[in-house]
Amino acid sequence: MSEHQTTVFIVDDDKAVRDGLSELAGTVGLQTQGFATAHEFLDAYDPSLPGCLLLDVRLPGMSGLRLQDELIARGITTPIIFISGHGDLPMAVEAMKKGAYDFLEKPVGDQTLLDRINAAIAEDLLRRESRTEITALQQKLALLTPREREVLNLLKIGKPTSVIAQTLGISQKTVQVHRTRILEKLQVDTIPALVTALHQCETKDSSHMG
Repeated sequence: MSEHQTTVFIVDDDKAVRDGLSELAGTVGLQTQGFATAHEFLDAYDPSLPGCLLLDVRLPGMSGLRLQDELIARGITTPIIFISGHGDLPMAVEAMKKGAYDFLEKPVGDQTLLDRINAAIAEDLLRRESRTEITALQQKLALLTPREREVLNLLKIGKPTSVIAQTLGISQKTVQVHRTRILEKLQVDTIPALVTALHQCETKDSSHMG
């Protein structure tokens, strides 16, 4: 994804603050969307848009911390940078424990904020790329027959053809046929390359869930 496709979402009930943050982000070519309340943001937010969220802690109605809870409940992982003039240590600790990207106290220097925004956006793009890879592999795995899955599970733990044949009660030639079909369906050239791809995706998948 190119940089111009990313969006900085700004949720702050102070219009002057929203306008100032939007102007700052615009100086480095970033798109912005501003919202006065958490509910306005939730009504308009499109999770398919990459970017990050600049979020005030104290908002009318739903607070910034409650909005974070709601995004977590919806499975939305857009990086959140809290910006607060009233933040205290327990608030910051709670936000960071729940996965906030950063918690900044006002006033924040322009360059410091831009650095954190760019870093958060880079993190979001990386997460999205990883999820795309995981989804693509899962779609390929869905093409395997139950028998091919059994063969794959034994290949993953390093079992040789002879052992797989004995374990599944089939001939070694049949195992070889299954191996060939597995590699074709998953679009890899070798079993080691396949095992590496599976391991990397499993690692990325678990890191998203953590």
